Amino acid sequence: MAIFYNESSKMCDVISDEPSLLQMMSRFGIPLGVGERTVREVCEANGVDAVTFLAVANFMKHGHDVVEQYIEKVSVSALITYLGQAHNYFLDFQLPNIRRKLLEAIDCSQQNEVAYLILKFYDEYMGEVRRHMQHENTKIFTYVNMLLEGRRSGDFEIAQFSRSHTGIDKKLQELKNIIIKYYTPTDTADLLNNVLFDIFNCEADLRVHCEVEDELFVPAVQLLEAKVSVAGEADEAKDSKTPVQETLSDREREIVGCIVRGMTNKEVAEKLFISVNTVLTHRKNISRKLNIHSVSGLTIYAIVNKLVNVGEIHLQ
Repeated sequence: MAIFYNESSKMCDVISDEPSLLQMMSRFGIPLGVGERTVREVCEANGVDAVTFLAVANFMKHGHDVVEQYIEKVSVSALITYLGQAHNYFLDFQLPNIRRKLLEAIDCSQQNEVAYLILKFYDEYMGEVRRHMQHENTKIFTYVNMLLEGRRSGDFEIAQFSRSHTGIDKKLQELKNIIIKYYTPTDTADLLNNVLFDIFNCEADLRVHCEVEDELFVPAVQLLEAKVSVAGEADEAKDSKTPVQETLSDREREIVGCIVRGMTNKEVAEKLFISVNTVLTHRKNISRKLNIHSVSGLTIYAIVNKLVNVGEIHLQ
C-alpha cells in the first residue's frame, strides 16, 4: 500500500523513508535537527509552506498521480524558492564537483583524444545547463513574480516555456554511455566508477527537477495566469464605465514605434518574436485606446510622447 506523507507525518520518518528528500529539504531551506516534530511543525518553524513541501515530496515519491490533489493548493512563491535553490545546487556544487572528479579520473596528462573530447563534451553541457537555468532565474521567475503581484506584461505565457523546456538530463545520459563504452581507464578505475556513479545520480536528480517544473510549477502558474487575466478583465470592465483615457502598455508603445518607422506587420512580428495576428490585435487595441486610426496620427502621437525621434521617421 502506497504511503503518502501528510502534515502530521514526523519529518524524521519522512527522511528515513525517502533519503533523496534530504536534498529537497535543503532546497526549501530546512536544516537537519528536526527532532520528533511533524512536517507541519518543521515547515512552520522555517517559514516554508507545508502544502508545497508535501506536494514536492509526494510527487518525488509517487509521481504524476499526486499532482491533481495539490495543483490548486501549492504556493507558487514557495516553488520559485525551491527551484531557485535547486539551480544553485546544480550550478555551484553538483556539476562543478563532477567536473573535478572527471579531471582526476581520466587521463588528461597525455595526448588522449577520447579524454579531451569527454571533458569538452562535459564543459559544453555545463554551459548549456547554466544558460537554461539562468534564463529561468532572470526571465521566467521575474515573469511569475509579476503575476503574483497581479500584473501581466507582454504576450508571454508559461506554456511557451513548457513547450521549449526539454529534459536537460539527456546529455548526461549520452556522456555516461560514452564513458562506459569508449574510455578505458589506466590505473584510475575506482575514480572513474565513482564519477560515473555521481553522473547517474545527477542525471536522476535533473530528471526529477524537470518533472517538478513541468508537472507542478507550470500548471500552477497557468492557474495563476488565468486568475490574473480574469481580474484584469474585471478591471477593464470597471474602467470602461468611466471616460478615463487609457494608456498604452509597453508592448503597445513598442509597436507604435515600429509602425511609425515604416515597418510592416510581418516585420513587426519578426522583430518582437510574436505572430502577425498578435500584431493586428495590438494595433486594434491601440486604435481603440487612442482613437487614432491613421499612421500619420500615430506618428504625431509618437513624436509628442517621445516614442521616436523625428530623424527616425521619413515624413511624406
